[in-house]
Amino acid sequence: MQTKSILTLFSAAVMSLVLFTSAGNKPKRLFMVGDSTMADKTELDISPERGWGQLFPTYLTEDIIVENHAMNGRSTKSFIDEHRWDSVLSRISRGDIVIIQFGHNDQKITDPNRYASIEDYENNLMLMIEQAKKKGADVILCTPISRRAFNKQTGEFIHKHGGYPEAAKRVAQRMKVPMLDLEEATAQWLTELGDEESKQYFMNVAPGECQKFPDGKIDNTHLRENGALIVGKMAADMIVSQKIKCLQKSIVLDATEPKYTTFCRPNMPTDSKKTESDQKADLK
Repeated sequence: MQTKSILTLFSAAVMSLVLFTSAGNKPKRLFMVGDSTMADKTELDISPERGWGQLFPTYLTEDIIVENHAMNGRSTKSFIDEHRWDSVLSRISRGDIVIIQFGHNDQKITDPNRYASIEDYENNLMLMIEQAKKKGADVILCTPISRRAFNKQTGEFIHKHGGYPEAAKRVAQRMKVPMLDLEEATAQWLTELGDEESKQYFMNVAPGECQKFPDGKIDNTHLRENGALIVGKMAADMIVSQKIKCLQKSIVLDATEPKYTTFCRPNMPTDSKKTESDQKADLK
C-alpha cells in the first residue's frame, strides 16, 4: 500500500515536471495591432513600402513568434467595428504580448467609418488593453509614428497628430501599461535629419523607380525598409531602456540583417483580392 502511494506521488511529480517544462518552453507570441505604418506589405517585389512591424523581428530572438495583424487604413474604431480585434483576441492566451499603435486614422474627422474623437480613441484603447489583460497577455502601447512634415519657410518640423499622442500616453498611465513614445522619437529623428535628408526613409518614389508607381509617388507617411528598420530599432531600444519585462530579454539590438514577419493574417478570411482595393485606403 505504501509502495503504491509512493509510486502515485512519483508519477504525479513527473507529470507536473513535464507540464511545467512544456509550459516553460512555449514560444512567446507577439501580436502587433495597428495601422498601415505598422502593417505587413505583400507587394514586396513591386513596391519598397514596408511597415515597421514587418521588420520588427530583426530585433527579436528566435523564440518570439510575431503575428502582425496591423492593417492598412484602420483606426481603433474600424479595427473594432470590423471585428479584427475580436479575431486577434480569440487567438491570445496567457503569456502572449500585444503591441498596439493607432492614431493616424482616428483623427480623420471626414471619414465616419474611421474617425474616433479623442475620448472615443481613449475608450477604444482602454477596451483593447482591458480585454487583452483578461486573457493573460502583456500589453505595450505606442503613440503613432510621426508623419514627415516640415515648414517650407522655416524648415521646422511639424507635428501632425494633434492630441492623439497625449491621449495614448494618458491611457498607458491609466491602464498601467508600458508606453513607447514613437511619435516623439520619430519627430526627434526627422528634426535631426531635416527635410531633404529624411525623404529617403519614406515612400517618396521617383518616376520609373518601382513597378507599382511607375509615375512616381509622394508619400510622407509610409516607410521604406530603411525607415522601418530605424523605427523598429527605436521601439526595441525603448523596450530595453524601460526594462519592459515581458519582452526585454528577447530584444537583439546589434542585429545586422533584416528579418521579416512571415506574412500571414489568419484571423481575417476577408483579406482577399476582392477586398484589396478597399484595403488600399492607406494614409494620405
